[in-house]
Amino acid sequence: MSSMWSLRWLWVYFLIGQFAISNVRTAWPASNSSSIQLLGIFGNGLNMNDFTPGTLWSRAMFNAAILLSQQYNITIDGQFIGSQLVASGGITMNALSSSCLLISTSNIVGIVGPTFSRETQVIAPFAAQLSIPVVSYSATDPGLSDRGAYPTFYRTVPSDTTAALTIAQLFMKFNWTSSIIIYQNDAYGSDGAKVITNAFNNNNLTITQMIMFDTVTHTIRGDLKSLLLSSPIRNVILWAETDYTSLILKQAIDCDVLGPQFTWILGSTVQLKSFSQADNTKLIGILTIEPVVASAVNEPTNTTLLNAAYDIWQQYEPETFPGAENVNAYALFTFDATWLLIRSLEQLCSITNNHSSPCLSIVNDSFCFNRRVLDSSSLFDMINNNTFLGVSGLVQFSTNSTDRVSGIYYIVKNIQSLSNELNYVPVLVSSSSDAWTPHSQHNTIIWPGQSLVAPTGYATIAGVTLRIAVIEAPPFTMTQQVADINGIITTKLIGYIPDLLAILQTNMGFIPNITLLPSTQSYNGLIDDVANNVYDIVAGDVTILAARREQVSFTDSIYDNSLRIIVRNTASASSDFWFYLRPFSWQVRLCILGSIILSAILTYLFERNANDILRHKSIPSKIVMSIWYPLGTMMGFGVDYSVRTGAGRFLTFSVFFLSLVLISTYQATLTSNLTLRQTQNIISGIDDIKNGKIPYGRIGIVTNSAIEAYYLQEISNGIRNFYPLRTEGAIFTSLLSKVIDAAIMDEGVLEYETSSNYCNLTLVGTGFDPSAFGIVFQKNWVYEQVLDVNILSLRESGTIDNLKSKWFQSNTCSQSSDTSTGSSIEVMGGLFVTFLVMCGLSLIFFILVNRSHIISRLWQIINKVRYRVRQTTRTSSDIPLDGPRPFIIVEV
Repeated sequence: MSSMWSLRWLWVYFLIGQFAISNVRTAWPASNSSSIQLLGIFGNGLNMNDFTPGTLWSRAMFNAAILLSQQYNITIDGQFIGSQLVASGGITMNALSSSCLLISTSNIVGIVGPTFSRETQVIAPFAAQLSIPVVSYSATDPGLSDRGAYPTFYRTVPSDTTAALTIAQLFMKFNWTSSIIIYQNDAYGSDGAKVITNAFNNNNLTITQMIMFDTVTHTIRGDLKSLLLSSPIRNVILWAETDYTSLILKQAIDCDVLGPQFTWILGSTVQLKSFSQADNTKLIGILTIEPVVASAVNEPTNTTLLNAAYDIWQQYEPETFPGAENVNAYALFTFDATWLLIRSLEQLCSITNNHSSPCLSIVNDSFCFNRRVLDSSSLFDMINNNTFLGVSGLVQFSTNSTDRVSGIYYIVKNIQSLSNELNYVPVLVSSSSDAWTPHSQHNTIIWPGQSLVAPTGYATIAGVTLRIAVIEAPPFTMTQQVADINGIITTKLIGYIPDLLAILQTNMGFIPNITLLPSTQSYNGLIDDVANNVYDIVAGDVTILAARREQVSFTDSIYDNSLRIIVRNTASASSDFWFYLRPFSWQVRLCILGSIILSAILTYLFERNANDILRHKSIPSKIVMSIWYPLGTMMGFGVDYSVRTGAGRFLTFSVFFLSLVLISTYQATLTSNLTLRQTQNIISGIDDIKNGKIPYGRIGIVTNSAIEAYYLQEISNGIRNFYPLRTEGAIFTSLLSKVIDAAIMDEGVLEYETSSNYCNLTLVGTGFDPSAFGIVFQKNWVYEQVLDVNILSLRESGTIDNLKSKWFQSNTCSQSSDTSTGSSIEVMGGLFVTFLVMCGLSLIFFILVNRSHIISRLWQIINKVRYRVRQTTRTSSDIPLDGPRPFIIVEV
């Protein structure tokens, strides 16, 4: 029963094969009369009746090679090599059934083809069972390189593994890092996409998305427009056969996802005339990567064979000959594949000495699977060792791989508009010994949008309006009133963030629509707004946190931050009137007073009669002079007399020694106290807050911020025992009004405020909890890459550092004398008041001693003034007109 079904299927394949063979054009002379034949398997597009130019050219070069061998009188067992043709239409069963039919009825000793990898995966094992060599000219599937799986297979076209490496090198040449792949869902497409992905991974490149094209329905799996536009990547690798590539490009045109938005890299060339004139501008800038022959990179080829083949082609089928410059590489690969089999068969027979037996023995059978080529190992040895210069370059194979050893070259062509027509212009070439280099004749690439600048590979943001939210927080974002020439006052944004946005706008070309949010806006609320698509981005002092990354994404750091503690400046906020007396305790001060009194008593006792200066003084004067002597000696400025007795001298030494120690101790202690007072604060750092040195309720924290999250996690174990503040500005007002004693805030903000606006507030300790500020945007944002690349560029160029210097290094407080590091008037005021009091006492003493003289002098002055007043008040009638005038005596 099974044999009957096998016969029925074989009969179906026979009918299909006959139909396929009947559709092969017969302009060429028949060469199927020979008993030694080569089978050529060619595809012909999606329609069995539609022969594409590539198919015609490959078939023509196959026929030319067969006829050229006859012209060169190459025979096998005395017979010319003949040929059979199969047009599979890209259908695997067509290729298999037609091949089986012809092998059953003809002496097929070699196969050239098939065209497609999916056909080759069936034909190659089939031919291996028959010991028939298969040489393909266009099957590039990487899996076909396995010699163990395909022992009789060879190919003159390079493998997709090599193509994938050249694509990766092309991306590195233009500094592209990522791409999208569109591939057809068969062996050629899926295996090609796989090796491209591997090549990218090996070179630190990324395939971000893979889109499948269904070869049955001829449609993309999914919505092509949404798939591409939702991705930030703007490079598209299209890995499909020529006919499918044309269909995919037409769908891309309908979806408007070609140029100038995307850069497409094709793995095959399509006919540009199949597109309408209106679509030309969208196709400009497309790149194609395809294998080429050696002549394209100025490497040697066999021009004698090539010209002879072209002559035969033009003789038998001139209407399909496109000109020597236009024949594609696959046609030349076809000739070399055919010529490889012809040369190998010729060399095999030339070394056979016994002419009584044929070079090749074939086991004939009516069923194709039972036919065999006997002693085929010698033929394969000839193929493996057969090295020659072909029309595509040097042809050479090894026993370890099905791929050719040398003669592998690639070219990049660029679709450009020349004379109002689209053309493929070669711009780059690559060989196994050299990466991509400019083409010798053309090297100017016209990119999508007819630009001469290579695209970045990411979604361009130029011309896009961005909804940008900024929050008022000096010096990141501030407002300033500006008057124009007409006197109209407007509000202008200034600060670190507006300057940064202006630079990004210049570099990227977006249109900013900036919304200024009040300082009362919570930072967590900003994150929610971006996640809910209220704003496109938020730029400000927004800390990058893991919890926030679950909702949104951030750019690289725009400001490296840490937290600091701010407190009131205690040295300037309080005064100590008697600070200068602090070096000595009250007990020491009493001891000093007692020492002076004791020394005065002893001086009076020792010197009152022995000292000439004291002897003639009254008793009160003696007492005063006795007190004055130890006091002056202790202070170090000396007295008006010297002691005369030995006891007095010893007492002087004792007082001097005491004063030396006291003054040294006073000076050192006072200096130390002044230094400590300048730096003394209620806390010294974050450890004091953690240890509860100040009440938690006296610590100000801005709610709904990263600082609150830090406080709850690191200090209070989740307890909200701090003093809540709504804005950053409330920190400073609360400290000045003594509502709180300390606050935690970002270092940059605090440094700016304490150096510019709040000079009586100060920072304590060092920075802690290092973090970074970043620009906020939605997850999977289309413009993520281009924004992040620009931020990194600004960091590398030093622009970010220049902005920091501009906005965070101002220091107006240091220019004021009120903040001098010297002793303030509050500290030393008591000393000056004491000095004034002593001066007043001295003045009073002076007045008391000289009171009689002072009173007498005052009366003289009063009398003189009274006399002058009387003289000036006399009238003119009291003085005779003709008499002498009395003189007014004025004492000088």
